[in-house]
Amino acid sequence: MSTPGSDQKPSGSLADRISQPPKNADAPAAAPATDETKAKTSWADEVASPPAESPKDVDKAQVDGSTEHQGGSALLPAGEYEVEVKLSDIQGDTSSPLYSINSFEELGISEQILKGIYSMNFKKPSKIQEKALPLLLANPPSNMIAQSQSGTGKTAAFVLTILSRIDYSLKQPQALVLAPSRELARQIEGVIRTIGQFVPDLVVQAAVPGSVEKGKRLEGQVVVGTPGTVMDLIKRRQFDVSKASLLCLDEADNMLDQQGLGDQCLRVKHLLPNLTQILLFSATFPEEVMQYARKFSPKANEIKLKHEELTVAGISQMFMDCPSEDGKYDILVKLYGLMTIGSSIIFVKKRETASRIEKAMIADGHQVAALHGAFEGAERDSIIDKFRSGEAKILITTNVLARGIDVQSVSMVINYDIPMKGRNETEPDFETYLHRIGRTGRFGRVGVSISFVFDKKSFMALKAIAEHYGIDLIKLNWEDWDETEDIVQRVIKSSRAGTNFKGN
Repeated sequence: MSTPGSDQKPSGSLADRISQPPKNADAPAAAPATDETKAKTSWADEVASPPAESPKDVDKAQVDGSTEHQGGSALLPAGEYEVEVKLSDIQGDTSSPLYSINSFEELGISEQILKGIYSMNFKKPSKIQEKALPLLLANPPSNMIAQSQSGTGKTAAFVLTILSRIDYSLKQPQALVLAPSRELARQIEGVIRTIGQFVPDLVVQAAVPGSVEKGKRLEGQVVVGTPGTVMDLIKRRQFDVSKASLLCLDEADNMLDQQGLGDQCLRVKHLLPNLTQILLFSATFPEEVMQYARKFSPKANEIKLKHEELTVAGISQMFMDCPSEDGKYDILVKLYGLMTIGSSIIFVKKRETASRIEKAMIADGHQVAALHGAFEGAERDSIIDKFRSGEAKILITTNVLARGIDVQSVSMVINYDIPMKGRNETEPDFETYLHRIGRTGRFGRVGVSISFVFDKKSFMALKAIAEHYGIDLIKLNWEDWDETEDIVQRVIKSSRAGTNFKGN
């Protein structure tokens, strides 16, 4: 592979050479920009934040997080963001005013469940929980569509609802949670077990490929699985759905937006004849998906953050103007020392790229692991467990891990390839970008994301993402590695980071 600067490259970075994109392909070429005009019109200079002081420590946030096995306890940001609430037609009258809670005790849930919450270092409800839980637990049960940024306690909200609605004397499935990947399903299963660890007779079972023996029936009151496996188990009569009254989709926008997953979710829903509550949770809900979500979960209460508050405040978002596509690898290797301060996830577009980078980095003496859909289930479980435990500190993956996965130690996310969508990948994928960077900076922790760009297409895509979310991107200079290391290290080693961190 090439080394930085080995490819022939005109003077000045590509970012400096791109100013305003042409309005149409047939338009005459603009006159060459002078150094003075480039300084004024360069996109990289426009989006790169001006120098500022390092972030200052803030008061400790309230506590929340997944289980120690699933990634350790974590900090929930106190959260001054606003939550929009839209009540369903049924509950939208003045006799049922919306209210929120200040403590879990106000919900009237059992002492065993409360004990499980506090064992996870929850201190008080997060903003999304304050608004969602009273509606989720009200009787008669009502549907909900809930959207809130990564790391704000969405999983705990639907887990509390599930555990509060189960008849523990009944040894058969009563609640079903669907997730888009086996990794997320296993994580949710772990959270349910931890919050429910003090509840007598609770049985939780996974329904992912290879988890259920042929001919053996599910007996857990809560089943967590992927749509295809769940559908197969129901058809094989290993999953008795006669008492299943609650259906929850995590990362619901992804589940409903993908044709295959969306069809499977709908078929699973139709196989559950006695549903009384349908819950859809995600960090993002594009409007076109929201329309379908409202049909899937009719007359649902809706709780969501305002669009401009979607990005995660604990993540300093940066970009690197790489010399070429091949040159991205050399930049990646230089970042290795920074990536191992905590642990890191490198997101790529293709499985082949993940495997190629893994092989090259191992050959260079670095400890990394790749994870993507080509791996068998048991091998995927082993790799993610090694990453959670810290045995593997750098994970190279496709979008299979872009959603929902919470690993406490992740301090850096690298977008090796900018997420794109569309048949010919001509459009930036705003939602996937947000989910990817949300793997770090969770629950108020510090986090850094670095996006690699190298040509006009990647620059324009990242520019669109930055404008969409109102992000102040920090420009890193691969030609001045001392400066780059200083900026990144100060963020990672600070107690918390925010979008107001600009670098120097």
